[in-house]
Amino acid sequence: MRTLRLHALAVFAAVSGGFAQVPYQRIVGADGNPNTWVTYSGNYQAQRFSQLAQIHRRNVAQLKPAWVYQMRNPGIVETSPIVADGIMYITEPPSTATALDLHTGRPLWTYTPNIPQDVIIIGSPPVNRGVAILDNTVFYGTVHCHLIALDAKSGIVRWDTVVDDNKKGYYITAAPLAIDGKIIIGVSGAETGIRGFVDAYDAKTGKRLWRTWTVPGPGEPGSESWGGQSWQHGGGSTWVTGSYDPDLHLVYWGTGNPAPDWNDDTRPGDNLYTCSLLAMDPETGKIKWHFQFTPHDVHDWDATEVPILFDAEVKGRRRKVVSMANRNGFYYVLDRQTGEFLTAAPYVKQTWADGLDAKGRPFPRREADPKVEGTLVYPAIAGGANWWSPSYSPRTGLFYQATREMAGVYFKGDADYKEGTAYAGGGGETKNGDEAYGAVRAFEATSGKLRWEFKLLTPPLTGLLSTAGGLVFGGAEEGNFYALDAETGKALWDLQLGGAVRSPPVSFTIDGKQQVAVTAGTSLFVFGLP
Repeated sequence: MRTLRLHALAVFAAVSGGFAQVPYQRIVGADGNPNTWVTYSGNYQAQRFSQLAQIHRRNVAQLKPAWVYQMRNPGIVETSPIVADGIMYITEPPSTATALDLHTGRPLWTYTPNIPQDVIIIGSPPVNRGVAILDNTVFYGTVHCHLIALDAKSGIVRWDTVVDDNKKGYYITAAPLAIDGKIIIGVSGAETGIRGFVDAYDAKTGKRLWRTWTVPGPGEPGSESWGGQSWQHGGGSTWVTGSYDPDLHLVYWGTGNPAPDWNDDTRPGDNLYTCSLLAMDPETGKIKWHFQFTPHDVHDWDATEVPILFDAEVKGRRRKVVSMANRNGFYYVLDRQTGEFLTAAPYVKQTWADGLDAKGRPFPRREADPKVEGTLVYPAIAGGANWWSPSYSPRTGLFYQATREMAGVYFKGDADYKEGTAYAGGGGETKNGDEAYGAVRAFEATSGKLRWEFKLLTPPLTGLLSTAGGLVFGGAEEGNFYALDAETGKALWDLQLGGAVRSPPVSFTIDGKQQVAVTAGTSLFVFGLP
């Protein structure tokens, strides 16, 4: 049922002018105004680093809850809040957008579109990872594959665009990326044999400006990497938010697995541009360069992990780089101007490849391919990392990643395409024994060399936040929210929140005081100093 709830407080805020105005240049300058959190990963570089330092190593143990907001609907909560001008914007499962007063957590408005009862979601729970904001409009995607624009002041719908047909298996879980006049969005659905893409829409009208297919058709560059007609249902979904370099004017977006996932009989070749990072011109969608992490993937090694941008000296030269802790178990550093492979290193146990060549192409072990009777492989299907955000601190030069040490058994099965149904060609199961564990690991960002680790009882499913206060915040499946020393990994603070922590934390200020927000279970918690 389509609903809009406008609360009395919203009327007051509208009169007093208390709603967000976030022009493009404000997002570009996010690092210069750390009091807000105006894009999914905190800045366009996707570093998920806060310049705030009021909360630091010496006082973090004094953190107390400021307020708690309880989600209206049951479900898995993975939203990353947007914060601007005293308002927090979040999504609730499966596809509700809500504005909260930042002082109290009191809802100002909430909007839920009309979601069909027979919506198709295969390959993911019905989750939503957040909104984007641009000027005075809030944007988000839905499980029935719509992109919706809401007035930031009232929550009233400005436009509602169908991105693609959910009956074919398309749906959206990612937060959009808002750049100058455009809203960039990816799609989920590779497990139903969709043909993946990244879209750009006019922020004012909702008109589609361009579409970049992640699986090229006949005659397009890369089409020779698909056998027969396999490209038509080749997967390559784009289900996590990318990053952006305003100076190079390039959007970076990761792509998912080829379809069918575990049965490769019908798709000989490298299967471009699946399991890749794409650098695209935001004006046209043209692919400027690509790097394929896992050619001809058979283990569901989506490369949709968040790509982080930073500048550093690599191999004796100052470079603009992009880095990714890939689901396949390797950490990569690429030149973000050219896509040149610079270096890589395994960051979790992996048994599917005998390393990488000089250009970053893996030497896969064919004995690790899925079999009818099952094949034991490290890492497990969720990978060494997945959708949850890493963090990069320009203060320490370290890349922080919540990692999973777990094996999986991969099965090969039949794969017959039928629209809107599973097209996976097998499956897998994790080996959840005493040997499985998680860890927050800090790598030298330019090399992947391990500096420290903080072990977790269970492989995690949540992102991280690093801060200028010398902290790394993270969460655990058991419900613990914690802070670590960014230099050493030493545990400094921990609080049990009563539910699995799945969303990446964010930080901001209200009335000049730094706060940190995270979700656990079906609640959103905001913390501050007394």
